[in-house]
Amino acid sequence: MQKVTLLCVGKLKERFYTEATAEYAKRLSRFCSLDIIELPESRLPDDPSPAQIRQALEAEAALIRAKLPKGAAVIAMCIEGKTLSSPQLAERMARFAVGGDSSLVFLIGGSVGLDESIKAQADLRLSMSPMTFPHHLARVMLLEQIYRAYQINAGTKYHK
Repeated sequence: MQKVTLLCVGKLKERFYTEATAEYAKRLSRFCSLDIIELPESRLPDDPSPAQIRQALEAEAALIRAKLPKGAAVIAMCIEGKTLSSPQLAERMARFAVGGDSSLVFLIGGSVGLDESIKAQADLRLSMSPMTFPHHLARVMLLEQIYRAYQINAGTKYHK
């Protein structure tokens, strides 16, 4: 069974996000071993300077590196990443598994994204859309797409 880790900067607070996350975690339990790790988000002032943002991203990057499972394929969620259709994501996830990557790590940054050094480490930079979404909503959307990918690879009708 493939291991999937969501390494997320920021904690879910809203009940509707936690309930949706729990629902997809339950659905995914048939297909993979899922681990969701929440890391603290750096506090920034209302109008942070570029230096403050850079410092926050570097601090979060250090926390992410400390939690990255060894040998896992790393997928960084970022707006400048590659956009894939659901079938393309399913194919990519299957390719990782066939290539010996029994563990996948999806990285979701905080409100100011991910540090460039973390994105550079990724095996894949993935974007859901050129639009901007709250990172908490992105977590739910990503879980749904991972579930959809497993459904596609299993040949079910869920994805249609």
